[in-house]
Amino acid sequence: MAPSNPLLPPLTGRPSAFIANSPLEQAHLYHQHPTIQVAARVTLQSAGVGLLVSAVQNALDKHDRGAMGVVTRTGGTIGFFAAMGFAFSFTQSFVANTRETDDALNGAAGGCAAGFVAGVRARSLPIAFGACAGMATLIGTFEAAGSALTGTDRLATPRPEREERRLRFFKQPKTEEETA
Repeated sequence: MAPSNPLLPPLTGRPSAFIANSPLEQAHLYHQHPTIQVAARVTLQSAGVGLLVSAVQNALDKHDRGAMGVVTRTGGTIGFFAAMGFAFSFTQSFVANTRETDDALNGAAGGCAAGFVAGVRARSLPIAFGACAGMATLIGTFEAAGSALTGTDRLATPRPEREERRLRFFKQPKTEEETA
């Protein structure tokens, strides 16, 4: 029996007792996430983004360090991005493995960890807690909505008016048999 929601009345019996069995009702088999491998990959990717941001910061500032300013002047940006990527991916994967589920709460936990790292960089505990709550809300909502900015694939949904419009736009030239 599916777990009940505390805000709804308890369910009795199987939900599919009167409906044909659905493939969606099958139990979800959870697969463990390789936490260290995922965290290492995301850390390297985040460090690459940090390198790009550091290079832009270096190019826009006036200084006499040259190209080495990417590492010497704004190199902390690289480490900051890497730390945020590591905190997010490690926490998300660790929580998923602990709970043995893939849902939005894992992303919210990872977002909280990344936001906390951002607050620590600002050297303020209130900012750390606020960033934790903000990033957890943002990423948890994003993942609960399907992990896509565009929502579902609307073009995959069959709609007759769309088909008519497509047929009008892409009219095939009439053959000689059709014109006769």
